[in-house]
Amino acid sequence: MKKIPSGLVNVTVTSPPYNMNLRIRNGKYCSRQIVKEFSSKYTGFADNMPIEEFYEFHCQVLDELLRVSQIIFYNIQIVTGSKQAFFSIMGDYHDRLKDIIVWDKGRAQPAMQEGVLNRQTELIVIFEQPDRAISRKFEKCNFDRGTLNDIWQIPRQRGVTSSHKATFPEALVEKIITNFSDEGDLIYDPFMGTGTTAKVAIDNQRNFIGSEISAEYCEIARARIGMDEKIAHFTNHPIFPPQKASCEPITTVIP
Repeated sequence: MKKIPSGLVNVTVTSPPYNMNLRIRNGKYCSRQIVKEFSSKYTGFADNMPIEEFYEFHCQVLDELLRVSQIIFYNIQIVTGSKQAFFSIMGDYHDRLKDIIVWDKGRAQPAMQEGVLNRQTELIVIFEQPDRAISRKFEKCNFDRGTLNDIWQIPRQRGVTSSHKATFPEALVEKIITNFSDEGDLIYDPFMGTGTTAKVAIDNQRNFIGSEISAEYCEIARARIGMDEKIAHFTNHPIFPPQKASCEPITTVIP
């Protein structure tokens, strides 16, 4: 992300890891046993950062995103391993927090223990620079007054691979992109995964760049968006052409 010039990205749409494998035992945070139906969300990533490290990680990501992107749609889920960090972030970044959309998935997985609410919703936290975030009004939007609510009922989508089950649905990404960007705009996903944001951006005549640490996911994304050449992984290479983005899609993945 540090390779991207400041202010270049029109819209960031992303869904970072939720720290699903951190739990509380005897009043202290600890890593949970890896359970397939709840924990095998990502290949090569345990998703169990210590809470302080998880908080610092997201602060660093958000600081960089606020540098490179005009507006950020940050999909999070409030679970044991993320709750403290995300609520702290909302307070610390209150002057850059523009609004929150509730994503209602229609149904929830049963909670893992007694006395815990099933989690049927996730949040899309919207960040902007303070001079714009102070108002709930969006400077760029494609919906008429009174036509777009802040609760979006969109079913979950099956993952495109068994090694990445945390794919957010194309319909969710499309609703963000079509309502808050224009054709030819540059969309960025710093946690690209298997390329859902990339696919939706290109399908809707937007340009796209993305970052992903997994070579396997990069190859899946390449296949989904129809890139002919193999994506370079962990190499230094040009991110995008220097000219202003056109309606011809930029489909670049950066490490």
